[in-house]
Amino acid sequence: MSHFFAYLSRMKFIQRWGLMRNTSSENIQEHSLQVAMIAHALALLQNERLGRRAVDPERTALLAVFHDAEEVITGDVPSPIKYFNPQVRDAVADLGEVAKHKLLEMVPEPLRAAYEPLLFARAEDGEAWRLVKLADKLCAYLKCVEEAKAGNREFERAEASIRRGLDVLGDPEVDRFVALYVPSFRLTLDELN
Repeated sequence: MSHFFAYLSRMKFIQRWGLMRNTSSENIQEHSLQVAMIAHALALLQNERLGRRAVDPERTALLAVFHDAEEVITGDVPSPIKYFNPQVRDAVADLGEVAKHKLLEMVPEPLRAAYEPLLFARAEDGEAWRLVKLADKLCAYLKCVEEAKAGNREFERAEASIRRGLDVLGDPEVDRFVALYVPSFRLTLDELN
């Protein structure tokens, strides 16, 4: 018997943005889907810009699905705590690694080799993981935009800070995604129609 998928099903119980007042709650299962969709789009945008398939969009999306899986064990550690100082940051990272190992141990032995690279970054997936991290940042920014649209001032500083961080990156795919898609997040449903 394996508890792997029973644990993963609990992603829906792990709430994000725990220190902030939210107009709409977000769990890591929803977040992972959004990160997967955006990481897929970033891979497509990169491939289009380069004129070749530099990164596999489907692989990138799959990695994104599992990018926060360890949080079913650790919970979502809010950024102000996670990045309080280098020691705390390192301790949280170490805890995440332990949790990933615990999850991997739940996978039946014949399947572990398939799930191991979904939980632990490998060099050959380096570019895909980079895009997943960018998509994760974009999702944080979009959450702030959505909260601001709902009149929640709680996310104003986070929105400005994350946007500055995205702009400083100078990543062509992020810049293109922001230009193409982000303005629509500020619109109402009637305006989208």
